[in-house]
Amino acid sequence: MGTAAKTVDGEPRTATVPVIDWKFVAWFAALLVVCYAPVLYRLASVWATDEDMGHGFFVPVIAGYIVWKRRDILATIQPRTNYWGLAVMLWGALQFMLGTLGAELFLARTAFLISLAGLILFTGGTRMLKALAFPLILMLFMIPIPAIIYARMTLPLQKFASSVAETLLGVLGYPVLREGNVIELANGIKLSVVEACSGIRSLLSLSFLSLIFAYFFDSKVWMRWALFALTIPIAITVNALRVTITGIISEYRPEAAQGTLHMLEGWVLFMIAFALLFLVHRALNFVYDRRHHAHA
Repeated sequence: MGTAAKTVDGEPRTATVPVIDWKFVAWFAALLVVCYAPVLYRLASVWATDEDMGHGFFVPVIAGYIVWKRRDILATIQPRTNYWGLAVMLWGALQFMLGTLGAELFLARTAFLISLAGLILFTGGTRMLKALAFPLILMLFMIPIPAIIYARMTLPLQKFASSVAETLLGVLGYPVLREGNVIELANGIKLSVVEACSGIRSLLSLSFLSLIFAYFFDSKVWMRWALFALTIPIAITVNALRVTITGIISEYRPEAAQGTLHMLEGWVLFMIAFALLFLVHRALNFVYDRRHHAHA
């Protein structure tokens, strides 16, 4: 707690303003980073080597920027030591130990976020934790999905994309034969919808972008979660369209369905998916404004 001089109508006045003890916070934050340094280092290695997690480098940066943008709001919150934060940090430490001993990477990695939430609760109190809840939630996107869940998600997505591509190619007049997630074209080319083509990569990246987009361009909290939910059908549909386009290209130039052109195709369709998300945002706001004015 501290005092700050304010001027009103030219007259100096002294008002009590909450002051965060940043040395106290920095000390505990440094200890937290040191304790979880091996986990954080391996996590950064995953971001650098796993194409599905390339967005991981941006997550802590954007989360930190949001915290910095909220600095004026945070400065108005009276810091209150909440000893439940120690209990949460202890929970995180135990989870970290269990995850490390059991070689369960997801438990060990999420333990860092649990301990970070406990640190905020302990040093700043409940109101501080609520004010920082959104950037904390965003940081979940820097952690890879557990392998067992990833496997259960990718196979149905692969089959769905190949099934939709088979239907669309047939409608467009391209005879195909599908077996599972493998599509055989009339020219003998076989397209295998592998894990990389399941759409999980674009789904994760687009979900993260939907929350960021809604946060910076819309003040309504519900809009964040509405766009987040709608990214699922958008990403899945666009990925099925990508497989279809790949099939069409393979009919004429099989070599163009892989390599640089295939990667460029993925980027273009990802931008289309983001454009669809933007249009959905406009549509939701249009409906919301109409309903709001109707009840005004």
